[in-house]
Amino acid sequence: MYDLAIIGAGSAGYVAAEQAGKEGLKVVLFDKRNLGGVCLNEGCIPTKTLLYSAKLYENAINGKKYGVGSADVSFDFSAIMARKNKIIRKLVGGVSAKMKHAKVELIEAEATISERNKDHFVITANNTSYQCKNVLLATGAEAIVPPITGLKPDEAMTSREILQIKELPESLNIIGAGVIGLEFASFFNSLGTTVNVFEMLPEILPETDIELARMLRADLSKKGIIFHTSTTVTEIQGKKLIYENTEGKGEIEAEKLLLSVGRKANLSGLGLEELGVEMTRVGIKIDQNCRTNIPNIYAAGDITGFSQLAHTASREGSVAVNHILGKSDTMRYSAVPSVVYTNPEIASVGLRESDAKDKGIACKTLKLPMAYAGRFVVENEGRNGMAKIVVGEKYGEVLGVHLYGNPSSEIIHSACIAIEMQMRVSDLQEIIFPHPTVSEIIHEVAFEAKLNCKICLSVN
Repeated sequence: MYDLAIIGAGSAGYVAAEQAGKEGLKVVLFDKRNLGGVCLNEGCIPTKTLLYSAKLYENAINGKKYGVGSADVSFDFSAIMARKNKIIRKLVGGVSAKMKHAKVELIEAEATISERNKDHFVITANNTSYQCKNVLLATGAEAIVPPITGLKPDEAMTSREILQIKELPESLNIIGAGVIGLEFASFFNSLGTTVNVFEMLPEILPETDIELARMLRADLSKKGIIFHTSTTVTEIQGKKLIYENTEGKGEIEAEKLLLSVGRKANLSGLGLEELGVEMTRVGIKIDQNCRTNIPNIYAAGDITGFSQLAHTASREGSVAVNHILGKSDTMRYSAVPSVVYTNPEIASVGLRESDAKDKGIACKTLKLPMAYAGRFVVENEGRNGMAKIVVGEKYGEVLGVHLYGNPSSEIIHSACIAIEMQMRVSDLQEIIFPHPTVSEIIHEVAFEAKLNCKICLSVN
């Protein structure tokens, strides 16, 4: 009898398995594909590996801005892809070692909850039955293939398939201007591919602060990426994409087509309907302890459809294990960071001003150009940036922080802590930030509170 069976070995599953195993629970972990899940094998890690190579190349060809130049700057696409594969193998090996250290039994097979008894469940995999007291569902999500006329689903290229291409395409059409689509757009554009991005909405990155989204679109447009916003793709004819917008109809042919319109929870084959697991519109419904409506069945990660981010999934998996262990812990979503790893980056956490107003929270947005931090000027020659803090007017609390410019991804964590700990901007003013760092911009923006009387009176 296992204390915990986990279906899905991605960010939620393997983190939960390691924690539970180290706590002395007997754990079995099932996955039909790859240890590490989407993030490690076909998402976060491989895409960031590619983006880093592209950033190095882009910095090299622009080195004269910093007094550094070379007459022979080049890249090897095959070597870039090979390095990506090498890093995946290395990190998957690291996860495998963690599972062995935590004494987690790994079963590489598709698993189904085949039976529910009074005090345990039966999971079937490879015609073998496994009895367990608790179940954690963490099967993740998969890319959505939209129903576009002429588009053959079996020939469609999503983020999974594009990571396996052998040669750099001369041209690329991307449907969807969300995080995944823009990161691939940034990568291929940096290496010289002609990139067109099609988005149904009026602006890219609909979940991002609109001012920062506009700044990113403007900068990427200057680099040569062609954006078609408020545009509907109506048909695919071989390599030709047919679209329609307020200006009429048009067509653009490209060597490759990438679909990046979102992801949907992997729910099939788990036996959920027979168990009566309650669903939302986008996935499995869970409470603050990551429990489903069925006692002793938990869910974490993209399968809930709530926050499709690896770090959210890991935390949800940990919360589920803590509840099984009887530890006091709850899942909180007020300080979940999100990052767009384009060049430049966007990093955000907490509420946008529009979100606060929708919730009826009176707020003020404080903002400064990134150039107020000397280190940013040193490392980002000729580039702009922006830092924004959304502050509650009543208490002066930090509601959200939104950053545009490199390296936003590496400094957003301080804003996560500020929101999680319910800090006020006056608290940020009293913290010593290292100088010179780009992170100082958060400190600089906090002092902008003194320019607004309402906030000034409430926080000082």
